[in-house]
Amino acid sequence: MGYRVAVVGATGAVGREILKTLAERKFPASEVAAVASPRSAGQQVSFGDETVLTVQNLEKFDFAGWDIGLFSPGAAVSSVHAPRAAAAGCVVIDNTSHFRMEPDVPLVVPEVNPQALSRIRRGIIANPNCSTIQMVVALKPLHEHFGVRRVVVATYQSVSGAGKDGMDELMLQSRRSLVHDPIVPQEFTKQIAFNCIPHIDKFMEDGSTKEEWKMAVETRKILDPDIKVMATCVRVPVFIGHAEAVHVEFERPVSVADARRVLRAAPGVVVMDTREDGGYITPLESQGEDATFVSRIRTDPTVENGLAFWCVSDNLRKGAALNAVQIAETLIAQGLLKKAA
Repeated sequence: MGYRVAVVGATGAVGREILKTLAERKFPASEVAAVASPRSAGQQVSFGDETVLTVQNLEKFDFAGWDIGLFSPGAAVSSVHAPRAAAAGCVVIDNTSHFRMEPDVPLVVPEVNPQALSRIRRGIIANPNCSTIQMVVALKPLHEHFGVRRVVVATYQSVSGAGKDGMDELMLQSRRSLVHDPIVPQEFTKQIAFNCIPHIDKFMEDGSTKEEWKMAVETRKILDPDIKVMATCVRVPVFIGHAEAVHVEFERPVSVADARRVLRAAPGVVVMDTREDGGYITPLESQGEDATFVSRIRTDPTVENGLAFWCVSDNLRKGAALNAVQIAETLIAQGLLKKAA
């Protein structure tokens, strides 16, 4: 017998990717339920190559007897229904931002801090922000060997980070631009087609956006509370795949050769850095891949013990769906997930 798994937000981009990932990794599920908002109830979604699931209404769904809830319905919805699921005995792995910084909710990337799963108190585990996940996967082995002191990062984030509506807007605006039709931004604050927007999420009092704040506070919660992070997050006209230019100051000396050696041995990391035309990975090439790719590794001479690198990952997979499924797999491996009676 396997585990009963409810995928909440199953009709969204991340929810569909979760269903795809569960099937591809042959997750030990005896039953999978697709759950979404009342307006999506009755729709059908694919699970694997041959199975079609009918979407069930989240507001009426009974989580009693379900072992795992993989949530990606939006923060406001998770705030209501994730505690309800946990109270029914269903362990919730939530992809939204709602629970991430609550002290009694583990914020987990399995390659980085799997030990945090032993501190589950409320039956809820948080999946970090997509841009944070790929960065800490690359930083973790470097931190263990050389001690990360400070990170300055510029992100180049695809529109799928804003969900299906963001992808639709890029498609529509691209078509209209090519035929010189008028464009009125809806999902983003300015035209995204053939443009870059240095604004993701809401602005805060200090001039940072909430996305930039998330990268700083989440990195400290996951990796080390003493690490300083300065982020600039930019939305770019790419459908899937986030890229980051990461500059790191370490406590101890680090060479490019040592960094490559450490990163090549790290779980979840693929180094592609040949210092020639095309000897790096782009967001397009990361689509559908599980790894976090690291390229352009070089010394940063502007700071002591400095290193710079280019980091790319599929934000719908490792940045969301895959990380959530890996958390569930790690719970099983650690003996922390008991099947419902």
